[in-house]
Amino acid sequence: MTRRWHEGWWPPARRIESPNHGPRPPGTAITLVVLHSISLPPGRYGGDAVQRLFTNTLDASSHPAFAGLEGLRVSAHFFIRRDGRCEQYVSCDRRAWHAGVSSWRGRSGCNDWSIGIELEGLEGRRFDARQYERLAQLLRALSLRYPLDEVAGHEHVAPGRKHDPGVGFDWPRLARMLRRRRPVLVPFVPDVTTSE
Repeated sequence: MTRRWHEGWWPPARRIESPNHGPRPPGTAITLVVLHSISLPPGRYGGDAVQRLFTNTLDASSHPAFAGLEGLRVSAHFFIRRDGRCEQYVSCDRRAWHAGVSSWRGRSGCNDWSIGIELEGLEGRRFDARQYERLAQLLRALSLRYPLDEVAGHEHVAPGRKHDPGVGFDWPRLARMLRRRRPVLVPFVPDVTTSE
């Protein structure tokens, strides 16, 4: 028997509560998933630095790469590690602080109406097969619970400002995985063709 959601928390994920969240505007439908990538320090996987960032306990002086993170208050709903383990930091019923200044399909303030999923990785590099499997599982579960329509990248909702998950993320692969089972959630597959 599938364990049920509890107040926006997904049972298969390890629950680690972030203080960085707020209420969604009343009557807001959650229709978008924004995919991100993160690793701290950049390119180093494992460890607890991302967890510390999302829980405001990261010591910015502990690594030179953390200097710009001093006082930063951010979060995502989910973090999927390289081995497919999933952590949840904010209830999906709440507004996580993941997209920042953003807009999608002419609508601004994506944090208000989206769910943020961080993948452990570095923009431009490839992701692990176990991450795609867990991501597809999570997206199916989310689409059964919320009226989601699309999945986009941070780079798509904040173009020029953000570049994640980047060219290493295989959007066609995710699209194929999501087509295998209902309900169908449509990922935004960027047009990578270029004219010379």
